[in-house]
Amino acid sequence: MTARLTLRQLQAFVAVARAGSTMAAAQEIPLSQSAVSASLNELEALLGGKLFNRVGRRLVLNEHGRSMLARARVLLDEARAIESQFGTAGHAPAPRLRIAASTTIGNWVLPRVIAAYRRQEDDVRLALEIGNTLQVARAVAEFEVDLGFIEGPTTEPQLAVRPWMADELVIVCAKRHPLARARRRVSLARLREASWLAREAGSGTREVVERALQPHLHAMKAEMELGSTEAITQAAAEGLGLACVSRCTVEDMLKLGRVVVLRTALPKLQRTFYLVHHERRYMSPTLERFIAHCLAIQRQRG
Repeated sequence: MTARLTLRQLQAFVAVARAGSTMAAAQEIPLSQSAVSASLNELEALLGGKLFNRVGRRLVLNEHGRSMLARARVLLDEARAIESQFGTAGHAPAPRLRIAASTTIGNWVLPRVIAAYRRQEDDVRLALEIGNTLQVARAVAEFEVDLGFIEGPTTEPQLAVRPWMADELVIVCAKRHPLARARRRVSLARLREASWLAREAGSGTREVVERALQPHLHAMKAEMELGSTEAITQAAAEGLGLACVSRCTVEDMLKLGRVVVLRTALPKLQRTFYLVHHERRYMSPTLERFIAHCLAIQRQRG
């Protein structure tokens, strides 16, 4: 009898690709380590080649494995959609949404959006991952999550990108910073001379800030890079430099008087938050309702 591809084999393959070992994969999915290893061996035998290279104790995808990972995730996604829509043994499992968001959106915007959604759909299980724009776009492109929210451009292919929400950018510094005491609007020349605090490479915030400020300042002295918006605003509050950040991220610090918004000669700075999903992603009723909820909030703000 000819061997056939099974969902268990694909589930084991995707779990090992994510976790890096059969032991770690077994902790993520309802299979023993021996069952994970057996399923992976069956899949490699069926496909006629290895899918992983062993590097120390880790299993790392080789070229063959990388080429089929996205397809495996599509098939598993379709299987989950069938389970969600038609149920198992007459009992539909609780709907589940996997969301990824870049730092500003995930920490300061989405919690309120999700809370409002859960008041309407309290049976939905929801997982939220937070990373930078590059990481979120990649997670959506590789079917690791159902939906992404990013605050910068993406070049990932096969992503459907939809403008979602406008966000105001402000320049903040410590109250004791020399520019905070200026009686007039801070000139562009003084802004060029100032020390700036910047996010890490790959951050959507950094790309958007540079795109917004470069036409006016031409050059910025970014003397310190920090890996999070919280670190940047805390550094600004300690007088280490100027920071261009989303207003929503500093509302609490403004109320506490730890930072102030500079009045400058710059025009009003804005950026757009984007909602992204894979073009081939199955749009389950739960996912469609969540997207509709997000777009309704966008219209209310607009």
